[in-house]
Amino acid sequence: MRIARCWTTWHRSSRFLRRWAPNTDDLDDLCQETLMTLHRARHTYDPTRPLDPWVFAIARHVATDKLRRRLTRLSRELPVETLPEVASAEDARDEHPLEDVLARLSPQQRQAFECLKIQGLSVEESARREGTSAGALKVRAHRASVAIKEMLKG
Repeated sequence: MRIARCWTTWHRSSRFLRRWAPNTDDLDDLCQETLMTLHRARHTYDPTRPLDPWVFAIARHVATDKLRRRLTRLSRELPVETLPEVASAEDARDEHPLEDVLARLSPQQRQAFECLKIQGLSVEESARREGTSAGALKVRAHRASVAIKEMLKG
């Protein structure tokens, strides 16, 4: 009986949420977000009180928050009549690509940065590969990061 009551309440609340959702994807998102919020707030429910007002209040708050986020996003978007030009590969080379910046580093710094940041190796594995200590490798990678930031600043 209790499960049937919860299902009926949820079905009515999903119909309630349909008013707030312009399309089916938004409705699915609202329902999912409402279920997650109900799950997180389940400790606040008092079983001596009716279930429907509690569920509907949470559904209303979720829908209001989603509408508020959508309106905020829309207020920041600027419609344009023509799309901006897509940058070409040649334009990207003119803007300090990573290869150019890495080429200006010392070989030790470049190797440390590439092993840790680009290849994603662990500090220990990179240190073994480079034939140095883990501490020295960390220092090289940090100095490389600082140098890269400075070079990209101009």
